[in-house]
Amino acid sequence: MKELYLEITYRHGLPIAAYLYLPRASRDRSRRSAKAAAGLVIDFTHRGKPIGIEITAPTKVTAAAVNRVLKELGFPLIKQADLAPLRAA
Repeated sequence: MKELYLEITYRHGLPIAAYLYLPRASRDRSRRSAKAAAGLVIDFTHRGKPIGIEITAPTKVTAAAVNRVLKELGFPLIKQADLAPLRAA
């Protein structure tokens, strides 16, 4: 996978969790996680490569919070519109 993409889990029409996939090889697997900010957890491979961001509070997380994490990790920033599906339900 070469691009960021967002996957959202819904229950009764409301988002309960989301995952922002970061560019990675198909064989990369999560080996450890680290809390990044309120509602955000970064998944890393066994070599320390970030491969995704768990969004545990999808209705409360802002694009600014996600962008702080992405900037720290060296990834392109997202736009507010990229998180619009979290607010659509």
